[in-house]
Amino acid sequence: MGIRAGAVGVGLAVISLFSAGCADKSQTVDPGEDQAPGLPDGNEVPSPVPPDASGDAGTPPPGEDGGTPPDAGETPDAGETPDAGPTPDAGEPPSAGPWPVDAVLDYSRAFGVGTPQSVGIDEGLNLWFLEGRRIGVLRPGDKAPSWTTGVGQASEPFGSDSLAIDSTVICGGEAGRAYVGYRANEMRRAPGIEQRTYIPWPGEANYSPERFAEYRKGDLDAVRLQPDGSVVLEEHIWRTTGGNNKDRQAGIHNTNDYHYEEDRTVLNCARVTRGRDRGDLYITTNHGVTRIQGLVYNSHRHPGWYLYENGSEWGSLQCPPMHGLGIAPNGDVLVANEQMLGVLVPSPKLEEWDRERTWDGPTPWTFKSFNEALNGQASDDYWRAFEQVASGRYYLGSAQYGVWAMTPKSRSAGNWSKLAGLPTNRILSLKATDDGALYIGTDDAGLWRLEPDGTTLSQVRQVSGRRVVQLVYEPTVTPSMLLVLTDQGLTVIRGP
Repeated sequence: MGIRAGAVGVGLAVISLFSAGCADKSQTVDPGEDQAPGLPDGNEVPSPVPPDASGDAGTPPPGEDGGTPPDAGETPDAGETPDAGPTPDAGEPPSAGPWPVDAVLDYSRAFGVGTPQSVGIDEGLNLWFLEGRRIGVLRPGDKAPSWTTGVGQASEPFGSDSLAIDSTVICGGEAGRAYVGYRANEMRRAPGIEQRTYIPWPGEANYSPERFAEYRKGDLDAVRLQPDGSVVLEEHIWRTTGGNNKDRQAGIHNTNDYHYEEDRTVLNCARVTRGRDRGDLYITTNHGVTRIQGLVYNSHRHPGWYLYENGSEWGSLQCPPMHGLGIAPNGDVLVANEQMLGVLVPSPKLEEWDRERTWDGPTPWTFKSFNEALNGQASDDYWRAFEQVASGRYYLGSAQYGVWAMTPKSRSAGNWSKLAGLPTNRILSLKATDDGALYIGTDDAGLWRLEPDGTTLSQVRQVSGRRVVQLVYEPTVTPSMLLVLTDQGLTVIRGP
């Protein structure tokens, strides 16, 4: 089965403890939870028929995410590689923007940025920083960031009984706006409730104020920059496209049924920087990938699969936490959870994001599978990053197993090869740039660059720090900006 002999058997034993991949892996959940017929976990519907062993590897059965039957149309041609060419915005003359054009500049030294945990840049080219309960903004012309503490979900000290356990990531939005993600505990099963993520509303059976209060925890804040450089809460994200969710101010929950509280922890975020969907934001969570336009969201999609055990007629949907997130040059959305990866083609309409028809429908998967050259499907690959370079080749970075190149050979299987030459297998971040290169952020060996030829590797020694926690690319300025956040602070590379 690849690198780890016997890994599949171990994975099956472990993963059966978790329902639908939603449980925190530090917790033990009753075996068989959320597997009873007629009790879908939010927008997931278990299949009564085990998948055909000869079928597409890792493909959940029809009806996943809401029970919509698949279209009867033709199957897409296998192995087609999406157009990877850049999609520049027409009519915008090149601009260097307001920031220094030094080839490499240490912003932590030049602007006193320090060592934040996350960095983002908005459409107005303001730089945003996250550090625990503090949000910082460095505006063009500022000599140092302005910091604000205690905004939104961080208005209380972090803890399991507070609005959040911790902050996670920050992403820029439109000019003057940013989005801040938070972490919350996984939901637990309550008396009288079959499924962990189900929350009754006032007036419904088994309602309790304590459980209902869980809607307030974690999720995502939209924050606004003020004229004096301070930051205020604009809105805790709650507006959604689902008709049955109208006016229900309860954070991010399942779009097609507001009772399900599944996306509680934000793990990654990415803003679309060009093309038709410029300005859209995607966040990955403990459950899937959610799309946001302004203050309105549609939740969620995930490349899940069904686990059948002990001759069970009903499968348990597996959808582990999702860290890997990338925007392909043509606008496709690239996602990877701990076990599976997928390529989604977003519809122009936000309300169509969660309409799961697998290979068909308004927002189809063009690829959905796992790395069979590395592990069995039930074993974690610990994907942390997913990018597509200008040549069309895909790359995934694992926290334990290095960087892997992949080209699809069908819509549910790929040709995989591990990138040789890196001094470590511990990868935290990847970023494809317009010159065809791939930047690789490691956990313990600094920043590396893979040339467009796909084989030539070199360490970027001008960037200090051994742990590269985040890479953010801003291609709308010339030279482009690559923000590199490490354990030593922020460095910006111009022109890749």
